[in-house]
Amino acid sequence: MNSPLTAPRSIAALPDQLISQIAAGEVVERPSAVVKELLENALDAGATQITIRLEQGGIKRIAITDNGRGIPADEIPLALARHATSKIASLSDLENVATLGFRGEALASIASVAQLTLTTRTATAAHAWEMSGSQPAPVPSSGAPGTTIDVQDLYYNTPARRKFLKSDQTEYGHCAEVVRRIALSRPDVAFSLTHNGKTVDHWTLADMDRRSAHILGSDFSAARLSLDEAAGPLRLHGYAGLPTASRGRADAQYFYVNGRFVRDKLLTHAVRSAYQDVLHGDRYPSYVLALDLDPALVDVNVHPSKIEVRFRDSRAVHQFVFHAVTRALSQTSATADGMVPAPQAAGAMPWHSTQQTPAQPYTRQGSFSQQAEPGIAQNSARYGALFGGASGDSNEAFEQVAVAGWQPSPSAAPSGTAEFPLGFALAQLQGIYILAQNLTGLVLVDMHAAHERILYEQFKTALDTDAVVVQPLLIPVTFHADAIEVGTTAENQATLAALGFDITALSPTTLAVRAIPALLKNADAQSLARDVLRDVREFGGSRVLLERRNELLGTLACHTAVRANRILTLPEMNALLRQMEATERADQCNHGRPTWVQMALSDLDRLFQRGQ
Repeated sequence: MNSPLTAPRSIAALPDQLISQIAAGEVVERPSAVVKELLENALDAGATQITIRLEQGGIKRIAITDNGRGIPADEIPLALARHATSKIASLSDLENVATLGFRGEALASIASVAQLTLTTRTATAAHAWEMSGSQPAPVPSSGAPGTTIDVQDLYYNTPARRKFLKSDQTEYGHCAEVVRRIALSRPDVAFSLTHNGKTVDHWTLADMDRRSAHILGSDFSAARLSLDEAAGPLRLHGYAGLPTASRGRADAQYFYVNGRFVRDKLLTHAVRSAYQDVLHGDRYPSYVLALDLDPALVDVNVHPSKIEVRFRDSRAVHQFVFHAVTRALSQTSATADGMVPAPQAAGAMPWHSTQQTPAQPYTRQGSFSQQAEPGIAQNSARYGALFGGASGDSNEAFEQVAVAGWQPSPSAAPSGTAEFPLGFALAQLQGIYILAQNLTGLVLVDMHAAHERILYEQFKTALDTDAVVVQPLLIPVTFHADAIEVGTTAENQATLAALGFDITALSPTTLAVRAIPALLKNADAQSLARDVLRDVREFGGSRVLLERRNELLGTLACHTAVRANRILTLPEMNALLRQMEATERADQCNHGRPTWVQMALSDLDRLFQRGQ
């Protein structure tokens, strides 16, 4: 039950100390928030070397030293005052923030809940100056050029807040994660982290390649794709991890906007959508991505901790990030230069169909034991009729793609290993794997997973050549809608029509669904319409149609692909390798599993201890 109301009080101005403590409740959530604010100030000061010393997880002490510009002696009292900063001076500066900090309240807030001592020296000063929160003016001190902020006994004067802190180790983990985030964004700065007197991490000056490998580990550095794309005022660069670098938690996802680490749902959705075609639903991708744009196009002043942002044109940003990451993932490392040839149209595979050999079950655990469904080619033809309308050519293309057996065409004959990164087949192992030789060494190919990806991409290509087929509903589906859903419907009729939906407002609180895409005619029209309206409102276009279509095609490709124990000839194996080299995303099947692995000759030499 709520406690009884106290006697009414008259309105009065709050004391400065209480004002600062209230602000500290927003800014200084835990020790890691102090570390973040002080590191951002050090970087804004032009530091190239930063040392972070923690004691008891940062609760007892946080001391950060940098070699930046320092603070002139006459400005030190202002540096500890509320809302005093050198980074903005007008509304125009606030709308074009190019620094990590800008509010001018971090040091004042920290000083209100901890014992803070500032020691600083500029390059031209004869000596350093020192000032603590209790001193009226700075006093001379010793120290090298730069600034040291020493924060001790966090929340010593607000014991109720201190009770909410976790164990020393937990708080240290949060502080270390903040340091890693900032170190990832600035490989041109050296960082050193110590805890309880022991050096935990040290990152020297490096490039993004080495810094990301150091922080995220060898597993990520061995399974990542470089990305650098620009469009107008937008530039996205960094590394997108392959599905093989995915994790069970979203703990290796680093996104930066103009150098600032953010957790923005629009950006997270854009990246996740790009991965949905190559990654299983319960796995999370790993990535280090940086978005650079004009500061006037993004508002960073929307959250006390500055971890959220708002874009002026969120739809354009979403689409740019989605397509940039999608193109990066479309590359296949099987190609020599990291680029993929243009995908062939459905049915244009370098083999032609022959009599299908029935697949035999394979009982070893972890292998494929499900037989191909009878009449799969006819089922594929029905898919073509469902998606493409009355096009006979479309159905014929699906039949050509769907047959599991093939014969190589003359164009698939080998002409030189330098032209074919996956090399040429040597043999087939247990009816499951293809063994091939290339210039590097041995290539192992999971023939079912590889064929599944090829079929999946070709099914998509065949469907994308046709417009969305609309299925009118005999009886419109009506449902209660809120004002936002009704407004979204009225404002986005053209977008909804392009997606294959006919949704109209019958009243200020009722929507009617009169048509949906024929592909999803068996779906729940009401829930589908709600999902589409939500995505159109938030991201400018619906991923629901694409995701559900791809889910159906993935099932079809899995059932259609060549099965285990299907004996292939060497020309057939080589034809599959050539098609892998010409197919986007050929490194993974549509469940995120790798389709092939490379074993270099040096790896084989180590196995057999050659040259040792």
